[in-house]
Amino acid sequence: MIISNATVCDVNGEYKADIRIEDSVITEIGTGLEGSEVTDAKGAYFMPLLIDTNVRLPDSVLNSKNIKTISQEAHMGGVGHIVLNADSKPAIDNEVVLEFAQNGLHNLDGAKIDLMLNSLKEDTTLSNIAILLKSGAIVPYMSTIAKNDVAIKIAEYAKMYGVTLFCKAEDNSLINSGVMLDGDVSSKLGLAGIPDLSEVLHVSRMIEIARHFNIKILFKSIASPRSISLITKAKEDGVDVRCEVSIHHLTNSDEACEGFNTTAKLDPPLASASDVELLVNALKNNEIDVLTTLHQPSSPLNKEVAFFDADYGCEALSDAMPLYYTKLVKTGLLSMSDLVRLTSQNPARTIGQEAGEIKVGSPVSAFLFNPDCTKVVDNEQSLYNSQELSGEVVKIFN
Repeated sequence: MIISNATVCDVNGEYKADIRIEDSVITEIGTGLEGSEVTDAKGAYFMPLLIDTNVRLPDSVLNSKNIKTISQEAHMGGVGHIVLNADSKPAIDNEVVLEFAQNGLHNLDGAKIDLMLNSLKEDTTLSNIAILLKSGAIVPYMSTIAKNDVAIKIAEYAKMYGVTLFCKAEDNSLINSGVMLDGDVSSKLGLAGIPDLSEVLHVSRMIEIARHFNIKILFKSIASPRSISLITKAKEDGVDVRCEVSIHHLTNSDEACEGFNTTAKLDPPLASASDVELLVNALKNNEIDVLTTLHQPSSPLNKEVAFFDADYGCEALSDAMPLYYTKLVKTGLLSMSDLVRLTSQNPARTIGQEAGEIKVGSPVSAFLFNPDCTKVVDNEQSLYNSQELSGEVVKIFN
């Protein structure tokens, strides 16, 4: 197969070229390539499939049907590889649930799916991390509701197996009573707030654990600029910590919650407008390592209720690439190569893999993206419902 007239885009830049694919491997990149089967890209981007390591199932319910749904939705948005969050229902914290989840990964016709393990059981005691890693879970996940002695044991396992610890920084005593960011908007709406200190305190704590044990940590869905400052300083000190931020937190503030808009009820909560500006500056200054759609779909039954009672989350996976392109590339915040680094190369590295390059000899894991198309989002569970997005995923190659 020949892909002709494409704009090849990866972490190394952009250039016009034709691509020859044989037996799912890129065998030649050049100009004027000929073959019996030719797809004219018409100038569309030929770029690596995206990777999202922060995705939840519909209503967080773990079953084969929901896994298949997520896999298909991912391809619609140009995402070729996802890592399911471990705090599902049931949580992936024992061998039985892990095997049950793995049975749902067979014969998927969309994105590849890997599983993380939940380091904490429901009673916050330690799960059998060693067995779960040996049985096929690719990374451990922990919430910082874990007490210090448990967090230290989890760090020791991460060091022993050489894996990145996926860490959600939150304080159990502060998050339980709140439903959005503690600030002017929450006061205006009369809703209990969650202070951003909930995240910052535990980012600081886990940085010191990473420093002491010399382990890798990816802080999941960071929402506070102060947290990013702490992570950036730790990197400068040689601590192997990384920062993930969602597209929603870069493009929406807590003002989106006005009118008791439950699609804006996210975990972590949306930041204040002034903090969103600081998050955007952090993005421009290369202080953010990984982007995510923070896809957390909920049924209308669980969202179309009072704000306090509504489930957290919104849908974004099927619109991933158009969202990133419209909100971050067209606005000049990122180049396309920067986007590939943040949505393909860097997330792959957190799970011990390599991605983000289009090169001869590599298995093809790419898609065609036409930036000139437009569409209006028609999804009431999306923060971007009724908004016009630019770009369309034309074809998947993997």
